[in-house]
Amino acid sequence: MDRFIATSLCVLAASGCATLPDADALIARHTGQTASFENARGPLSKQKSAAILAQLKRKSGDIDILEKQIALEQAIVGSPLVVGNQVTLLQDGAATYAAMFAAIRQARDHINLESYIIEDDAIGGDFADLLLLQQSRGVQVNIIYDSVGALKTPKVFFERLRQAGVAVLEFNPVNPLKAKTSWLLNNRDHRKILIVDGRTAFIGGINISSVYASGSFILRESQAPVPRPSNAVNWRDTDLQIDGPVVAELQKLFMSTWEKQRGTVLAAKNYFPPLVAQGTQIVRAIGSTSDDPYSLIYLTLLSAIGNAEKQVYLTNAYFVPDPQLLKALTDAAARGVDVRLILPSQSDSALVFQAGRSNYTGLLAGGVKLYERQGALLHSKTAVIDGVWSTVGSTNLDWRSFLDNDEVNAVILGREFAQRMQAVFADDLAASDEIHLSSWQRRPLQFRVKEWLARVWGRLL
Repeated sequence: MDRFIATSLCVLAASGCATLPDADALIARHTGQTASFENARGPLSKQKSAAILAQLKRKSGDIDILEKQIALEQAIVGSPLVVGNQVTLLQDGAATYAAMFAAIRQARDHINLESYIIEDDAIGGDFADLLLLQQSRGVQVNIIYDSVGALKTPKVFFERLRQAGVAVLEFNPVNPLKAKTSWLLNNRDHRKILIVDGRTAFIGGINISSVYASGSFILRESQAPVPRPSNAVNWRDTDLQIDGPVVAELQKLFMSTWEKQRGTVLAAKNYFPPLVAQGTQIVRAIGSTSDDPYSLIYLTLLSAIGNAEKQVYLTNAYFVPDPQLLKALTDAAARGVDVRLILPSQSDSALVFQAGRSNYTGLLAGGVKLYERQGALLHSKTAVIDGVWSTVGSTNLDWRSFLDNDEVNAVILGREFAQRMQAVFADDLAASDEIHLSSWQRRPLQFRVKEWLARVWGRLL
């Protein structure tokens, strides 16, 4: 329903839409760079960068994607590849909210929260109460919420926070009279970022809402779900907790959004504390905005698929691909790469669901393997390629994420983390039904009509 509201509003402002770039030309322009890394103190020397790359390649076996992809996305994106991070993979709302609440309780300086949806429900109320408690203790809380995403949230919810000293910013207000910048209804803040004390960050697909509170897998005793209505749908999501130097890059993204949206001057806090290594993970934070000449996340993903040699495993909630992404997937399958997509079997947006299905025939005929997740509403946005390159974030595989939204993803390098991602992918695969070309071609005519009608709206979904 939320995506339907957003789509309906954005159709009204869809004139003059941007177009996707010539991905092949841009990727070709940026090839031939040298891979480099940073740590908590800044850029590493060429010798140390080369040593890190050599170690990655030794641990990854006969995989060529690393050297090509690291250098290429570095040239495309510009943000550093940072060593020394601890990355925790979080599955579903129960685990993610528990980790978020624990981090918020430990805050001593500031809390920065950016979310597409913040609802006035049980989970939203728990967040508000905890944030207000920390604000009363002298911890500065700063919140960015999207105007369309929080359209149903009563204004008194945010006013209560403001009255207590929390700095609250509405991203691109639906009401043009409240706009502090150009009225850009089609540009939405789809990012999900929580940063605590500039040292710990959370990103992924989860919003602040009770619909995410119940998980899709069997929970451990320590992950008891929040009570929900008996008819509630389970949601399947994936998020990350990141501790370490790369958190500063996510903090920069939050600060940039606050500045571009002309938020009030933030209280003086230690937003960029000295950071030290917390683990061994190598992470790149990638933010995309509609102001960019092209989506940095889109080109990064296309280049990773293009460099893949063995496997491309994608899990995504909203699948309305453009021709270049379709071609990248079928080209990879044609050169012998095992390309698998886990997509929803149900959705909160019927149009998006049917538009995605309209691409199944071409993908299946091109050798791509398709699966639909059963038993839960899939909301994850993840990829793991060649067992060494992984990404988790807010970005859907649709035109809106690639052209109109502000999004954020993390890229994690290395076999250790990729193995965890592959294990999660295998769990989702076990809970999915495979779509076969022969049976798909025999689907009822009414399905085909719905898919065709939805595809007409593809660019706006």
